[in-house]
Amino acid sequence: MSTLFDLTGKVAVITGSTKGIGRAIAEEYAKAGAKVVISSRKADACEQVANELREKGFEALPVACHVGDKAQLQNLVDTTIGTWGKIDILVCNAATNPVYGPTSKVSDEAFDKIMGTNVKGTFWLCNMVIPQMVELGGGSIVLLSSIAGLRASANIGVYGMSKAAEAGLARNLSLEWGPKNIRVNSIAPGLVRTDFAQALLEDPDRLKRVEEKLPLRRVGEPIDIAGVALFLASSASAYVTGQTIVADGGDTIT
Repeated sequence: MSTLFDLTGKVAVITGSTKGIGRAIAEEYAKAGAKVVISSRKADACEQVANELREKGFEALPVACHVGDKAQLQNLVDTTIGTWGKIDILVCNAATNPVYGPTSKVSDEAFDKIMGTNVKGTFWLCNMVIPQMVELGGGSIVLLSSIAGLRASANIGVYGMSKAAEAGLARNLSLEWGPKNIRVNSIAPGLVRTDFAQALLEDPDRLKRVEEKLPLRRVGEPIDIAGVALFLASSASAYVTGQTIVADGGDTIT
């Protein structure tokens, strides 16, 4: 059997990993042999998911962290390294979007929250993790962007701006740190069955209209994105860096 997707011996930190896409990524990494750090804002949720993974025989460490708080991010890094000695893989999945509507209606506070959590927090965390990846001789970073960062939106424009920024961050970090064998890529999911899309998913008529326009005729599942994240974390993607991989059921080609 091919070992291209084997993560045995690797330590992976996944933010926003108590539900949705983040949890699916953590589960698939664990199945591939990695030790996984389960992280989100709520400590009890982190503990619950980590326990569920441990019960299946996997190694999981719960560390609560608000990604918009620099001190909490440093604690996430320090706790992981203090427990397992290193971080080979970083997935920046946690994000926020507290507003829905035109950009002209977005308050300064909401703008700062979106950019602070989605962009600055990701920037901080990457810079905290990369130095020890250099000492390890390499590593892989996966940033969760979005197709909202590839095209305009009348209702989630600032969120889209933040996701475009994350894709840009992946390109720049990959250029800076490629000589040290550190790969940085981003994933741009389309509509996926998560809490973020709950309003649409609970409207059968609207959901049907959306699905009929997608080439694959269905919305995505969290595991669809986890598969891409597994590829980007593993040696299967050893020659891939600085890229944004779109996983949207064909949405952006129509």
